Amino acid sequence: MKTSRESSTAQNQGRRNFLKAGGVSVAAGLVQATLPTTAQAESTTPQAYRASAQAVQQMMPTRNLGKTGFRAGIFGLGGQGALEKTHNDAVAIPIIEKALELGVNYYDTSAIYGGPERWSEQYLGKALKGYRDQVFIASKTKERTRDAALKNLEVSLKLLNTDHIDTWQLHDVGIQEDIDQIFAKGGAIEAFQQAREQKMVRNLGITGRFRPEALMEGIRRFPFDTVLMGLNAADRFHYSFAKELLPMAVEKQMGVIGMKVMARGRILSSWTPPPIEVQKKSWEGSGAIATTPGTLTKHETFFYTLSLPISTAIIGCDSVAQVEECAQLAREFTPLSDKQMTELADKTEPIAKQALFFRMMPR
Repeated sequence: MKTSRESSTAQNQGRRNFLKAGGVSVAAGLVQATLPTTAQAESTTPQAYRASAQAVQQMMPTRNLGKTGFRAGIFGLGGQGALEKTHNDAVAIPIIEKALELGVNYYDTSAIYGGPERWSEQYLGKALKGYRDQVFIASKTKERTRDAALKNLEVSLKLLNTDHIDTWQLHDVGIQEDIDQIFAKGGAIEAFQQAREQKMVRNLGITGRFRPEALMEGIRRFPFDTVLMGLNAADRFHYSFAKELLPMAVEKQMGVIGMKVMARGRILSSWTPPPIEVQKKSWEGSGAIATTPGTLTKHETFFYTLSLPISTAIIGCDSVAQVEECAQLAREFTPLSDKQMTELADKTEPIAKQALFFRMMPR
């Protein structure tokens, strides 16, 4: 009889072999709707699609990504954490490889993650080589003009080793000024439409974590396919995204991606606040200085966000162990009741500002 360790090793090896096998890819059923009809007919059989879909479901529960035709694993890998650190191949690449092995098929990044060298896109481009047809890659641009955004996209495609991005997103739309620039003559929305027409991107998205009103205005002006928003259990206490923005996105059948689930650790009871002087020099500290740990476990905050009507939740990881933990939580997920949701939200009230630090930052 095999030990639990041997059984786990064999199971993981089987998943790696499945990912590498020709013909029936992990995402065969997931990307079917994004392929031309002829390509679908040639690529595999209905039986193979059912087999691949079942294999994905066993590794990672999936949900529709709006009307894109893609089914995303409910845990997606964020492009920050270890993936935005300089010369961090030895840590970042194994993280991506482990995510692939565990059935993660949604990968988030941005042109600004990792500084001018765009390390996050570089790592994903290296690690996902050979698996491109099996995953959904989302990247972003913070440029607000047509020409600058198109130049940004050219570099993203090169670094990601791909001829298309699955969803290209306007990054960090937070105030009306962003909207005015994006939709002005020569604005970034023109680049987005052109990129989709030229098949450099398949879907178009908008993202934000500061205020819901700007995102809602963007969605009113243009039929975006996806929206990425900051959501966690403290949401209702400051500038709620779940109150009006989330229902609006659901009504429009958009793919909804949640981020800031763990609030960079600040919502977690296991988190130890760094010294105040250290926080003041950090990105998070510019939004809120924390003097106490959070109040929720990883299980609680992750299950809270996944119980909202979203397609997937992205989490940036610093280690392979964190990827394994998030994947395990995703596999164990069961929706919370309204009562449970309220109780968890209530627990975050004393630490709501630090849990929503990304909404507290000056603009």
